[in-house]
Amino acid sequence: MKIHIINGPNLNLVGKREPEVYGNRSLDQYLQELAEQFPQHDIDVYQSNIEGEIVDRLQAVGFEQDSGIILNAGGYTHTSVAIADAVAAITVPVIEVHISNIYAREPFRHKSLLSPVCKGIVAGFGLDSYRLALHSFLPAID
Repeated sequence: MKIHIINGPNLNLVGKREPEVYGNRSLDQYLQELAEQFPQHDIDVYQSNIEGEIVDRLQAVGFEQDSGIILNAGGYTHTSVAIADAVAAITVPVIEVHISNIYAREPFRHKSLLSPVCKGIVAGFGLDSYRLALHSFLPAID
């Protein structure tokens, strides 16, 4: 299965910015280790600080067979109708991810425009939120 991890604005600064919220570890380093833990999956990572580029990426990969998307839209989660519309338009399942617990932060972060159009949401588990989201694409164990 191909897993597309799409990250939005400022996530390139994880490990440097607000370590009390996001930790000291680089997101790039963590995602490389995640790919090594799941060699059976083709994990593709994309990051942009630009809203339209995130929409373009969702449209580019959102109709692939045997794929899933893990989306951390950062601050655009709370403001971007365009990204929400792109998620609604594509056929690939999307899991919304947040490193921090957005409901334990400022009130403006409590509203996600993406949640209604995503398959699910994982938030508040630090960088491990990405691994938990990836597990949602694995076959269920009975």
